[in-house]
Amino acid sequence: MSKPPRSPSRSTTSWTIPKPANVLSYSYLWAHEAARGEEDGRKHRPVVVVIAREEVDGNTELLVVPVTTQPPPRPDDAFEIPARVKAHLGLDAERCWIMVTELNRFRWPGPDIRPIERGEDRTPFYGFIPQPLFDTVLAAVVERAAVKQVKVTRRSE
Repeated sequence: MSKPPRSPSRSTTSWTIPKPANVLSYSYLWAHEAARGEEDGRKHRPVVVVIAREEVDGNTELLVVPVTTQPPPRPDDAFEIPARVKAHLGLDAERCWIMVTELNRFRWPGPDIRPIERGEDRTPFYGFIPQPLFDTVLAAVVERAAVKQVKVTRRSE
């Protein structure tokens, strides 16, 4: 497996623009928290980039889905991350899932990115998930979005 994108300095402006399948450290705002008027995520967590698109003004908009240790309410709401992938990402050994029922939308890098220590670097990148797992997650998100079963929370820029 290749290494995650790396920041040549500690400046957020020098971080590589994320690509789909990258896993980032982020202060995720759950849809139910946003519905209550909250603006900040309560916990920094890994998120998977499902879409990264360049906008007309040259900025990049990301759509990310959360990773959680809480079992999903329904089995088809999430995909469990295999132990080998968790180890590759440097995540804890406890079970965790990629949720496909909601996402956050923001411009990169955004104020909610949370750098983590990776060796000598501070970077928001944990790494990436394997393409087959990513394809499954993306297909589930697209399928749900087509029937309006994905909650999208727009975050601050």
